[in-house]
Amino acid sequence: MHHSFNFKVIFRLVLILANMIVLSLIFGDMRLFFNQIILGITLVIQIIEMIRYINHTNKELAKFLLAIRHDDLAISFHKSKLGRSFRELHGSFEEIVNAIKSVKIEKEAQFQYLKLAVNRVNIGIISIENNQDIVLFNNSGKSLLSVQGINNLAILKEKVPQFVKEINAIGEEGRKLVELKVDGDIKTLSLDVKSMVMLDRSYKHITFQDIRGEIEQKEIEAWHKLIRILTHEIMNSITPISSLTETMQYMLEEGGRQKPLENLDDEVIKDIRFSLKTIQKRSDGMLTFIDDYRKLTKVAKPQQEHVSVKILFEEISLLMAPQLEKEDIRLSIHVTPDDMSIYMDAHLMEQVLINMITNSRHALKNRPGGTIHLKAYREPQVTIEVEDNGAGINEKEIKEIFVPFFSTKKEGSGIGLSLSKQIMHLHEGNIKVRSTPGKGTTFQLSFKR
Repeated sequence: MHHSFNFKVIFRLVLILANMIVLSLIFGDMRLFFNQIILGITLVIQIIEMIRYINHTNKELAKFLLAIRHDDLAISFHKSKLGRSFRELHGSFEEIVNAIKSVKIEKEAQFQYLKLAVNRVNIGIISIENNQDIVLFNNSGKSLLSVQGINNLAILKEKVPQFVKEINAIGEEGRKLVELKVDGDIKTLSLDVKSMVMLDRSYKHITFQDIRGEIEQKEIEAWHKLIRILTHEIMNSITPISSLTETMQYMLEEGGRQKPLENLDDEVIKDIRFSLKTIQKRSDGMLTFIDDYRKLTKVAKPQQEHVSVKILFEEISLLMAPQLEKEDIRLSIHVTPDDMSIYMDAHLMEQVLINMITNSRHALKNRPGGTIHLKAYREPQVTIEVEDNGAGINEKEIKEIFVPFFSTKKEGSGIGLSLSKQIMHLHEGNIKVRSTPGKGTTFQLSFKR
């Protein structure tokens, strides 16, 4: 029969107490000197054994904590012979170990699932710790860069130096489109870099994908649109010129030979003069068209500096005021924060905004209560907006409005928005449009921070 821990402790205390009583009774009696030595040694042994016995709990706890520290979850606790309290302690230890095992198994399952998901996506993913160690490099990323077994940024730099150079050029956060030659194949990579700090460690996460196929498809579509519009514009000029030339030739010839001047009456001469003026007018139109095309291909490089957005808006408002007041259109300005500035070319950006306000002005023609809102804000992205409550743009036209020479206006050249988009790209920015027919249109200019 097992004795409880408490009984054993009391029993030991009684033996120690009895030993001490006997020792005290014979202490000093030289005849029992040898007995005193034996009792003294026995008392020391009893106290040491008592302390060891009581410290058994601490040893079990230390064993448990060390196992947890060294991630040894295979530890087991046998049923204690020291009584119920120790059995409860061992039971609690086993419950905690089993709970930790369950959590680790669940976390491992989640990790394996995420690892599988990351390796299945068609986007390259790289995670770099402290700008040195590569802690994550998925299969798509390795395939895109044609590398294997890379766990350090320095080694990746040796394999694909241009790729690492572009990442460093982006910095802590940003996006970029780069061309990269991998195994003799040109890839157009869309790079996206994000940085974060976690547990006093800095991480840089890079996602990238080859979008060359999509770009080529878009380029083909853009060329088709451009060729269609160019053909339309050129044919509008060439057809009447060709027709009038043929008509004049008919007037000046007879039987395949030149008519004598005396056979040309005033009416024929008048028709010829009119035809020549028309040809000259269409030729001038062609020259203007070519000049507009030249403008698209020769946009000056932006001379960027930090420009006060509010001052820029006020200057544009002052410039556009006479036309807007004449057409009873109100222009409102909203800048948040008030001292907001953007790194840009003020002259080029003024050109873009004037073009957009002009488009809004045309959309508000003959519409009462016409209003144009000129807005700027920093969050969530540095943005300028030109918003109107005009006629709006239908979905079909929205797809075409940035194509060179496409215009919904008879007198329009069709290069304003194309030029604006090109200027925004030179600023590493973007231009978007959203519109609801009958309610209005908003043009959004997004800038890099």
